Amino acid sequence: MRPALNVVTALPRRAVALPPPSANAGANALTACRADSLAHRLADLAHAALVDEAVLSPKPGLVDARGSGAHDDLSLALMLRSADALWPFFHAMAVAAMEAPRIGHALRETLGAIGRDAEAAMLAATAGVNTHRGAIWCLGLLVGAAGLRLRSGSHGAAASIATIARIAGAIAALPDRHRPRITGNKGELACIAYGVGGARAQARAGFPHVVRRALPMLAASRARGDSEAGARLNALLALMAELDDTCVLARAGRPGLDFMQAGAHAVLAAGGVATVPGRRALRRLDGGMLARGASPGGAADLLAATLFLDRVGTLARAADAPV
Repeated sequence: MRPALNVVTALPRRAVALPPPSANAGANALTACRADSLAHRLADLAHAALVDEAVLSPKPGLVDARGSGAHDDLSLALMLRSADALWPFFHAMAVAAMEAPRIGHALRETLGAIGRDAEAAMLAATAGVNTHRGAIWCLGLLVGAAGLRLRSGSHGAAASIATIARIAGAIAALPDRHRPRITGNKGELACIAYGVGGARAQARAGFPHVVRRALPMLAASRARGDSEAGARLNALLALMAELDDTCVLARAGRPGLDFMQAGAHAVLAAGGVATVPGRRALRRLDGGMLARGASPGGAADLLAATLFLDRVGTLARAADAPV
């Protein structure tokens, strides 16, 4: 068993201050400046979510600050390099959404095209290794949805988070004429083989595992005094306990998925990772995932989505409005 390390919380890669509102003659220019600043901020938040997910430790079966988990082609350095490569594409998605007149096919196809460019950039940065394909899909939709929602100045952090998830689902449900019908990706093949919905169905439903499980677990863990790392790990386990993770199915089949879900339930039932019984259960889960070569990459992608939405809510509360 690898030794556990404390999580390192990453700061946003580019911190951009939003200028205050003004009603002077330069209002149009200021509005454009604020829009660009918001796009930068959303890209920062998406990038930070990827970094914080990657370094969070100890994650069962996943790359983290301890090592490569169940993977032989991934490392923490590679995950961080991939996250850096994706920042410009999250920015472009935010801009595209903020400039779109409405949710529609044009926006869906624009986001899809940027997402495919982001995947190509990821593969170029990692010498062909898939580090964040699922995260590009999840975070790309949420960044776009946040751009649409926050540009309107709607109030209320909790409502914004729920609404952003619903908007992302509405975008995901629209067809993209340019999307490859069959990609041959392992997650897609697992959906077909095991009859599960995967990342696409999770997005189209408005990310229910994030909104109804991970975010409440994150809040509850913080409220009872768990460390930030512990709260995030408990949020990951809440996802693992329920998600039909296609990464696990592709690597370890249905028995591997059953083991993961039961093991995650056991950690949470023992009081989570802040308790001694919970940590023991987490070590058993981690060892079993490694022995099976199973890595819950789908849950990791949704944890990044959870951290992104949590940060969007913090941004809203800090300003008493989303922007």
